Amino acid sequence: MALEITGRLIEVQPIQQIKENFSKREFVIEITQVTNTGMTFVNYAAFQLVNNACQLIDRFQIGQDIKVSFDIRGNRWEKDGQVRYITNLNAWRVEPAMAAQPGYGAAPGYAAPQPGYGMPQQPAPGAMPPQYNNPAPQQAPPQPGFNPNEGGGDDLPF
Repeated sequence: MALEITGRLIEVQPIQQIKENFSKREFVIEITQVTNTGMTFVNYAAFQLVNNACQLIDRFQIGQDIKVSFDIRGNRWEKDGQVRYITNLNAWRVEPAMAAQPGYGAAPGYAAPQPGYGMPQQPAPGAMPPQYNNPAPQQAPPQPGFNPNEGGGDDLPF
C-alpha cells in the first residue's frame, strides 16, 4: 500500500549497516494537523530508508518541509515464548513539499504510485476537495500533512 504525508524534517540519523546486504537510515518528520475547530495537534513520525534509498534524504535540510511516499511494513517474531510485533514506515521517495514531480527522488526499483492507489489526490487550487464518501460538505479544506482517510477526520488526536 503506497501512502504519502507532508511534514517538517526534524532529524536525520546516520546510515546503519545491519548486515552485509542490508543497511538502513532513519529520519523523523513533524506533522502538524489543524482541525476544523481550530485545535492544533503535532505528531512525530519516524521513517526508514533501506539499502539504495538511504541517500534520498541527503539533499534536504533540517526544518525543510518534505513530502514522503512510503509503505507500511510489519513483522512478527517470538522470543522467550512472547510474540512481538514491529511496524516500520518504509520511505521510498522523498521530495520537497511543493515540488511534486513524478519519479523525482524515488528509490531505485520503485515506480510512482498511480492516482487513487491508497492516497487522496490534492485538489487543484480553487477546486472543491473530494468528499471522501461523506455526503455532508466539508467545513474546511484538508491541511498539509493531514490525511482525511485516517482517524475519520474528527478532532481527536488518535
